[in-house]
Amino acid sequence: MRTQPTSRDVARAAGVSQATVSLVLGDKWRGRVSERTAGLVREAARELGYRPNLAARSLRLGRTRTALLVVPALTNEFFARVYSGAARVAAEHDFGVVLYPSPDGIGRARDPFDSARAALDGVIASSMAADALAALQGTGLPLVMLDSDPAEPGPAARVNLDIADGIRQVTDHLLGLGHRRFVHLASVVDSWTFAVRARALTDALRHSPDAEVRTVPSALTVDAARRATEQALTAPGPRPTALICDDDILAAGACKAARRLGLRIPDDISVAGFDDLALATALEPELTTVQLPAEQVGERGMAALLAVLEGREPETGDLPVSLVVRGSTAPPAL
Repeated sequence: MRTQPTSRDVARAAGVSQATVSLVLGDKWRGRVSERTAGLVREAARELGYRPNLAARSLRLGRTRTALLVVPALTNEFFARVYSGAARVAAEHDFGVVLYPSPDGIGRARDPFDSARAALDGVIASSMAADALAALQGTGLPLVMLDSDPAEPGPAARVNLDIADGIRQVTDHLLGLGHRRFVHLASVVDSWTFAVRARALTDALRHSPDAEVRTVPSALTVDAARRATEQALTAPGPRPTALICDDDILAAGACKAARRLGLRIPDDISVAGFDDLALATALEPELTTVQLPAEQVGERGMAALLAVLEGREPETGDLPVSLVVRGSTAPPAL
């Protein structure tokens, strides 16, 4: 039987020492080995079909090369895309990512491991699942928070989206179309990211003294959003001309409510969402919404954790978001 090639075989083929092979294949060669030598080592490893023994290396380094990603729900497309981005960067560095949902979205979750310290190298968590980390406190694990309050102490690094700018973009779009009577369909989830949306909307409308907004809370489901919207659109007084929704799921419920009340979108009422999920283009008309780069959030989160583990400074600065204008918004009817 053919035996598996070893690092000694790679060193012999490349004409270098085993220590050099270890530096190159461990991606720690910069400043120690020339690019030409690193290329020779990688080429020799490819030709020989050499694969590092990750289990042995983990034991040697005292690491498992595993990160925990805590999210509010596995069924939400946004967090699935965050995971995809994190897993892609992790794979490039021989890391694995364990995905763990907080059972109630923002509530305390049980520790998924008997000993988190022994099983993990670090944790990446969304702001909505921040309380789920209570079981992991005291482990000394590096923590990277996603979409979270920059004023709160604790995390080794943060990755935030420019949520406030997203709200400003959609509000400016609707004001520019001539809308002045708004309903804010707001998520009842008590988290930083949704609080920012509410504050940003208030700030954006402050410069339009003739604009008015009514906030209507809703659970993050289509049916709850439908019921909340029906109540808002049938309340006494002038009917709002535009709905600004905290999330595309809420916007889907708002569209459903409008149709049930015999209102045409966007002729009678405009609807705007937030996230740009696949659902946004499944609706008819397609949904105007704010596009969030979810995969980049995951990529940046994993890269930040790797930087912390290696003693480097993580990349900083909020990730930009962009308004995608589709058929669900138009000037208000005269």
